[in-house]
Amino acid sequence: MRLVVIIGLIAVVTALIVAGVFLYRDKGRGNRVVITLAIRVLLSASLVAFLVFSYWMGWIAPTGLR
Repeated sequence: MRLVVIIGLIAVVTALIVAGVFLYRDKGRGNRVVITLAIRVLLSASLVAFLVFSYWMGWIAPTGLR
């Protein structure tokens, strides 16, 4: 469980870094930055949904992993 959350957080940060690289390289032309940031939002929403679902199923608790 903990590994899935850590991998999700790493994916979100990686998408943010890639968007920054695209922003620097493209100089405002193209839409790669928008696509990459949309992917980051999707990953973040998926991670939050996974955490809410895990709490609902009883896999995690407010005090930590069971």
